Order: sequence, then structure tokens, then C-alpha cells
Amino acid sequence: MFQNKKVVVVMPAYNAEKTLRQTYAEVMDQGIVDLIVFVDDASSDNTVKVAAGLPHTKLYIHEKNRGYGGNQKTCYRAALECGADIVIMVHPDYQYTPRLIPAMTALIGGGLYHCVLGSRILGGYALKGGMPLWKYVANRFLTFVENILIGAKLSEYHTGYRAFSRELLERLPLQNNSDDFVFDNQMLAQIIWLGYTVAEVSCPTMYFAEASSINFSHSVKYGLGCLKTALEFRLARMKLISSETFPACE
Repeated sequence: MFQNKKVVVVMPAYNAEKTLRQTYAEVMDQGIVDLIVFVDDASSDNTVKVAAGLPHTKLYIHEKNRGYGGNQKTCYRAALECGADIVIMVHPDYQYTPRLIPAMTALIGGGLYHCVLGSRILGGYALKGGMPLWKYVANRFLTFVENILIGAKLSEYHTGYRAFSRELLERLPLQNNSDDFVFDNQMLAQIIWLGYTVAEVSCPTMYFAEASSINFSHSVKYGLGCLKTALEFRLARMKLISSETFPACE
């Protein structure tokens, strides 16, 4: 708990058996997490078996792979059903350190923000942590274009380390989003669309053999999806199109 608010960590899992225990242990070591929600997206390894043996957790299993976005939809719905006041997404591949959970929780639990991102770009951690140069360049280019079209000033839109308030999650039309990787980008753009300020904290990250990473072809598809999302945001803001992703605010 944090100031009488229930803190739930969600982990969208796919073939994470080698790193899941380490990530879980560090999450629980922070001392404020009440529950971890694991959602396994039809893994082919022993992820489910490992997760099932961990205390203070709730396990959800997709019989068929629904994609990264589809996994997150289940994550957030389950967290809210479990009574979460603060929800933090931590990837179980240990690419992002759980040690930032207390700081991210405090920013939301203290009423300062409704969304906090762990940014790999702030502090220059991306390349130091082993991010491939081509991914770094693509990250910077996409972020530059998105900031122009969306009208924000974020250091990056592509981190998977995120914390949210219950109020915010309940307002987002997440079911209208893609089940693929671009879900992350759509969700962040929706938060800005609704007028919320997004906070960022500097986050070290690690790239290694067991850390999940999308391949080049999927990265290209993701990049094009990000540009499409930003352009759709701009056109909807100018009232030139109607959009399910960015519905008219009441």
C-alpha cells in the first residue's frame, strides 16, 4: 500500500521463464506492492508454471496469443477488477529495473500526476544499457515527429515502463486500440488527448539475450503505426476526421 492506496504491478508475459523470478523478487523487495497480475500470452516455455508458484500474485492465461496490446488490455482490466488504485506495468524480462516503483508510485499516489513513464532517454541510459544504435536513432526520430504532431515534449514515447492512476485507466478507450505493439503508442497519445500531463523519470535499462525485443520487420511496422497514430491525433484535434482512438471529449 501507498498512503492507503492499493498498488498493483501488471506483467504482460510471453516466454519469460528465465527472468520472471528475478523480476518478481525485485518488485516485491520494494515493499509497497500489494499484488502482481501476470498475464501469460500463450507462452511456449514454462512461464505459467513459474508464475503459478509465486505468492501475492494472480495469474491469467491466454489460450491463444493475443499480441502485446491484447495482453495489456487483460492486464489493466484485471488490475482494476482487483481494486487497484495505482497500476504499474513492469516487463518480466528484467529489461527495466523495478527499483523505480516507489518513485513512480509516489508521483501518482501523492496526486501530482496520473501517468509516469520510466524514460531510457533521460540521463542517456539507452545506449549505455545496450540499445542497438538503429533502435536509438529510430526512437529519437519517431519521438521528434510525434512531439510535433501531438504537441507534447516527451523524451520518448516507446518505453514499456509505465505507471497509471485508476482514474486514468478507467477513462481510456483501450478496447479501441490495436492488439499489436502500437498499443503502447496509442495509449500514450490517448492520455495526452484527454489533457493529462505525463511525467517522466530517468530509467536505466538493460539489453541482453533473455530480454524481449521485436525484430526489424516488426519494428518497421511499429514505427509506421506510431506515425499513423500521431497523424490521426493531429487530424482529430483539428476536427478534420472522426476517430475511435481519439473520440470527441464530452
